[in-house]
Amino acid sequence: MELKTKAHQHDFYLPSFLNASHPPERRGLRRDQVKMMVLDRITGNVVHDQFIQLEQYLNAGDILVLNNSRTIPAILKGEWHRNGKVFGTNVELRLARKKNDSVWEALIIAKNVETGDCFKFSEAFAAKVVGEVFKSPLKMIQFTLQGKDLYEEIYSMGEPIRYEYIHHPWNLDYYQTVFASQPGSVEMPSAGRAFSWELLLKLQQKGVKLAFLQLHTGLSYLLDDEYAHSPEDHFEEYSILHEDMEAIVKAKGSGGRIIAAGTTVVRALETAAANSTIKGWTNLYITSDYELQLVDGIITGFHEPKASHLDMLTAFIDENMLFEAYNIAIQQHYLWHEFGDINLII
Repeated sequence: MELKTKAHQHDFYLPSFLNASHPPERRGLRRDQVKMMVLDRITGNVVHDQFIQLEQYLNAGDILVLNNSRTIPAILKGEWHRNGKVFGTNVELRLARKKNDSVWEALIIAKNVETGDCFKFSEAFAAKVVGEVFKSPLKMIQFTLQGKDLYEEIYSMGEPIRYEYIHHPWNLDYYQTVFASQPGSVEMPSAGRAFSWELLLKLQQKGVKLAFLQLHTGLSYLLDDEYAHSPEDHFEEYSILHEDMEAIVKAKGSGGRIIAAGTTVVRALETAAANSTIKGWTNLYITSDYELQLVDGIITGFHEPKASHLDMLTAFIDENMLFEAYNIAIQQHYLWHEFGDINLII
């Protein structure tokens, strides 16, 4: 089968059986035993391997940059109130982006929600709609709790976001990387999921250095294709420690390669390089005409048709080579999405 592409709208047929609906651990594998397709940026050559063999493709002096943002259970269900009356029960709210210690943007799965409406999750925990989000179905909501107290309630009552290819309510642990430490992502930074501590130790023993940053992922899909906005409309908060950024710049200057574990890491690093700031918000949209300043290689999953992440990959490798490799991945039954296999482009 041939993949058909068009500028910034890469479309192809993905058989449904290639959507990974189960975590590897529920398929009889360790998380680091998923398949890995290694794609050469220059030649387009493809090698098939397992992720546990990653050390064979990285060198001493390279820096592997990981996103240690921790996934929160971003679906809450509550009772919908307006002017003292109950308008609905078990209404679903999907957290989209944190604005401050008590205010979030959220997707409310109900029609005709108005500013002033309240959603009650328990006797002590509720949220009020305090505004609209411009040109978006998202609402601004203010919780009755803030900071640590708010996160405790979210972790107590929430569920992880799951999309239609997930047929079982896997618990939150399956949506975490082993090194996740900073709560804030509403969807898992999934490229890091395949790492185990054993693999990270093997890489360090080889001389590969590790660096961490945080980019808290926002809600990627608003359940309505009418609102499939550009990544330029999608702001995500990132933070990089000064010492880690110094190590990355030093390694780059001395010939080491910077390998990003995921598109979130690429966005954060390239924004930091372009704006000379290690903390802030990014809406960077990377495409084939973008000249990467820091990142030399990417570890990523396989991305669905029309995904903007595919545009980012064309900054690493020629578009035709990329989609020839995707054809091969489909033929070889690589698995897609957060519980799927890995693509190393280097």
